[in-house]
Amino acid sequence: MTPSFDIAVIGATGTVGETLVQVLEERDFPIANLHLLASSESAGHSVPFRGKNVRVREVDEFDFSKVQLAFFAAGPAVTLSFAPRATAANCAVIDLAGALPSTQAPNVVPEANAQVLVGLPKPVQLSSPSAAATALAVALAPLQDLLDIQRVSLTASLAISSQGREAVSELARQTAELLNVRPLEPRFFDRQVAFNLLAQVGTPDAQGHTLLEKRLVRELREVLGQPLLKISVTCIQAPVFFGDSYSVTLQSGADVDLAAVNAALEAAPGLELVEAGDYPTAVGDAVGQDVVYVGRVRSGIDDAAELNLWLTSDNVRKGAALNAVQLAELLIKDLL
Repeated sequence: MTPSFDIAVIGATGTVGETLVQVLEERDFPIANLHLLASSESAGHSVPFRGKNVRVREVDEFDFSKVQLAFFAAGPAVTLSFAPRATAANCAVIDLAGALPSTQAPNVVPEANAQVLVGLPKPVQLSSPSAAATALAVALAPLQDLLDIQRVSLTASLAISSQGREAVSELARQTAELLNVRPLEPRFFDRQVAFNLLAQVGTPDAQGHTLLEKRLVRELREVLGQPLLKISVTCIQAPVFFGDSYSVTLQSGADVDLAAVNAALEAAPGLELVEAGDYPTAVGDAVGQDVVYVGRVRSGIDDAAELNLWLTSDNVRKGAALNAVQLAELLIKDLL
């Protein structure tokens, strides 16, 4: 018989947490007992799982010795508060908040660097990278053997859901106010986001870079195994509920073989290559799907060593929940 495991999901009432529970059910993860945990404000709510409604309890009161694996999907502060308790109870940890140092909990994308899991000490601690780093790693990993990638230039158009339910509600409210010709009152954001693009996601530092942009660079270098890779990134806030989109330019050390690039992308796990002349969109293709879509594969206008790509991915599902569950599937094979 296949062994089953007792699992905890912290942040179970959030957008990512609920999707994570859904993915666990869809992929028939071998769960004996599922413990759903959240803050005191969310305790008492229920989340559907395998035909039943599982009640959410307070994380403060939970005994982590009851489970073998805990997903942390509730923000950095929660991970920093409770992950040490989990590991002290010999519970494996998968953090989705980017709170733990990579020396303690390496960032892993199964399609790109699953080999990192070999030899990790128990209880295993892993980080599931940001949705942007996950999508980019899935797309760039199969190109590393083909291209001498010297620089990555990236514009990331991020969905509102990357900032949680409150941001989703804000976009919905602003949209309704504008469509009904009512005065707009920004609340979650400092200005109008509906029918608009915001040039930054988060507060920039003294050099003008946001925390998310710096996290993306750090995680992508780690997952690709290229600590010195030059990466320039701008994250913008798009008025889209779900689904991130990326304009990516790679600078190679030699001319790009487009036929070989297309063949590598088509064969790569976790990717869907859209045929030439067409292109994918977040709403029309990526939302609800388990792959990163790639289109508009082309060389530079005047530089044969430049490769341009268009990517889109469901930030909540593929970028966060699914990657975390795939890590758990790898863990239960050998490490738990």
